[in-house]
Amino acid sequence: MTQPPLRLKSLTRDEHLSFIAARPSASHMQLPSWGAVKPDWMAESVGWLDGEGRPAGAGLVLYRPLPGLKRYLAYLPEGPVIDWHAPDLAERWLEPMLAYLKGKGAFSVKMGPPVVARRWSPDAVKAAIADPAARRLRDAEPTSYEPGAQDIAERLRHSGWRQVEPGGEEGFAAGQPRYVCQVPFAGRTLDDIRSGLNQQWRRNIKKAEKAGVKVVQGGYDDLPVFYDLYAETAERDRFIPRPLPYFRRMWTALTAEHPDRMRLYLTHHDGDTLAAAAMLTAGTHVWYSYGASTSRRREVQPNNAMQWRMMTDAHELGAAVYDFRGITDTLEESNHLLGLLRGSIMI
Repeated sequence: MTQPPLRLKSLTRDEHLSFIAARPSASHMQLPSWGAVKPDWMAESVGWLDGEGRPAGAGLVLYRPLPGLKRYLAYLPEGPVIDWHAPDLAERWLEPMLAYLKGKGAFSVKMGPPVVARRWSPDAVKAAIADPAARRLRDAEPTSYEPGAQDIAERLRHSGWRQVEPGGEEGFAAGQPRYVCQVPFAGRTLDDIRSGLNQQWRRNIKKAEKAGVKVVQGGYDDLPVFYDLYAETAERDRFIPRPLPYFRRMWTALTAEHPDRMRLYLTHHDGDTLAAAAMLTAGTHVWYSYGASTSRRREVQPNNAMQWRMMTDAHELGAAVYDFRGITDTLEESNHLLGLLRGSIMI
């Protein structure tokens, strides 16, 4: 039986956070605080209400205005948080959203359905890298297909939604990443997780411990130190870095919402800071974000030490998923980004 369309309304910050808190997972980009990280956009929390006026879905909408006009591009990064598997997805959920956003002056709507379509195990990725016929990860046979994902994609296309191909280098785009690397934590002890790491990773962690590498949590005042490493990483890996004020806004907005929403980790050895990264948390989902390192003293394995400390802390926080976010889909030996993919499958 087809249910009636849901009604949308603007939510307060508390209403939005209350809805998200009752869900096992949602992207940090769908939290109210994320709007404050994007000053060039106007932000609104919206909710889908059922027949009794209770929120059945929620989303953070970012509006980018057209100069001189009251018209906007509406964007829901990695969202909205709705029932994507509903058989009446378009009629009950998305059409009311489009009508609501059009009423706000939106001329175009972009969203990021948090739906996994395919999964590749580390062994499958290693085999693909070794296969000279495979140039992209999508050329390799997935380990598994997620039930219903293809049906959702077909229904979205039938409703007029168009998938935007990545515009960045090798699958890295300005929006949400197309390919991610995730480590499952749910139901696993810390010993289980460590024993599941690649043997080289375990050796590198021990090597860092023996060398006296120390990983500490930093704060707002440590962001310039992090940024110097991040800028060096950007030059080495050939990407355009975000400015330091972006990370200051992120820290201020996210930690004001929850003290553990964003953490900063710094890796020291003999008085020198060798690596740094941010850890973002929403519910039971934890992201390793904006990893940065110097080329100095790589032999003491500061990155492995930092990752293991972050994994340990994420497990202590009750994480069900540890997410490395975007990885490249290139499998070509000549591409400098292949090292990022190799590093991730060592987990």
